[in-house]
Amino acid sequence: MSGGGPGADGGARSRSRGGCLRAYPALPVWVVEDHQDVLPFIYRAIGSKHLPASNISFVHLDSHPDLLIPVNMPADTVFDKEALFSELSIENWIMPAVYAGHISQVVWLHPPWAQQISEGKHSFLIGKDISTTTMRVTGTDHYFLSDGLYVPADQLENQKPLNLHVILINPTEASNSHEENGEVASAKRLKLNTDDTASTTSASSSVAPGDLDHSTPSVKKKEVQNSSALNRAETLSKCSASSSLGNSECPIREVVKDVCQVLQKGDAYVLDIDLDFFSVKNPFKEMYTQTEYELLQELYNFKKPHRNATEEGLLDCVENRVHQLEDLEAAFADLCDNDDEETLQKWASCPGMKSLVQLVHSLKTRTESPDYEMVHQAGLTCDYMELPHHVSTEEEIEGLIQSIKVLLKDMPKPTLVTVARSSLDDYCPSEQVDIIQEKVLNLLVE
Repeated sequence: MSGGGPGADGGARSRSRGGCLRAYPALPVWVVEDHQDVLPFIYRAIGSKHLPASNISFVHLDSHPDLLIPVNMPADTVFDKEALFSELSIENWIMPAVYAGHISQVVWLHPPWAQQISEGKHSFLIGKDISTTTMRVTGTDHYFLSDGLYVPADQLENQKPLNLHVILINPTEASNSHEENGEVASAKRLKLNTDDTASTTSASSSVAPGDLDHSTPSVKKKEVQNSSALNRAETLSKCSASSSLGNSECPIREVVKDVCQVLQKGDAYVLDIDLDFFSVKNPFKEMYTQTEYELLQELYNFKKPHRNATEEGLLDCVENRVHQLEDLEAAFADLCDNDDEETLQKWASCPGMKSLVQLVHSLKTRTESPDYEMVHQAGLTCDYMELPHHVSTEEEIEGLIQSIKVLLKDMPKPTLVTVARSSLDDYCPSEQVDIIQEKVLNLLVE
């Protein structure tokens, strides 16, 4: 990463618009297990004035967008941060920070197997739905429609704009040269501290580097400290100008330009990395048989609106979807209490519920008391597209590491870095997560 601070080419703007921000003596890198647990560290940086209270850019490397909304949470909960943190989950922790006014730009950098939101720029509003007092968006991508989150702008109050940029990252072949143009890497050291997840206190104690290898939900903080001054305001070089870069890295250079253009619009940025960006599993595929998974897809299938749907058509689509999901939730809640044949047949007689009989019968042949709440959670991921499932080879992981290396080298330095392991819930394969984490942390000290 080039060393221009939070926006190498936008530092003056940061000072004029966001006031005088404090600078960390070393780049903080926070590592958590569950992704939503990074948000308290971002809020802490805002409170300590290392990040501005508004116009933050968020660069998000992940196999999942994480841009859903807690469906039934009152919008005003975002202004009580402790209440907010207790409501969040791995798929819905970013948008509340947008509604709170902190984040204005999100760049979702995704691997080839993650296609949940269409490529390109999406500009829309998030606000408080005047009829339900919950958060909703004007975004019309299937990602939002399938969760019933769309409302027209005139139905939202306290509106906040979001510019979402969805950009594909392809793996890159490893560079033949370890050092570019004979430059000598500056001496760096990795300082490790632990931090308690529950209290997120500022007090910390040292741990040995080997402790990074343990798969643990506890939060760890790393600080990457450069002994030499970082370069300032480094301009992006053209693909042809760099002799050590292979041709396959040229598209990454284009991504760098796109990302840097977005960062210029913000006053500071956070770099956020989910290790499942490099290799990802759909844990529900291992919990259910292929037949059961197909039955879930049938039950939870999202009927997409017409390509050029009117506002009325979009509202009809969302209303139908909300009713469908409410009925499915009620059915599985009922089955939690009593899954006898009478209850099952009652729900199976409802429109679109015929597959329920075969699904429940199949589940009960494998387990006496199926976890119907978990079945419903699995079903919610089977709407218009499956969750990504791609266990990467060593070569693919290394190819993505090389891509991110090129990306970070020419990007300005972020204010802080957050990293989610996502291994205990089996999104990042447990047998790969420690190797991936080590590679990512090494990237951050280069």
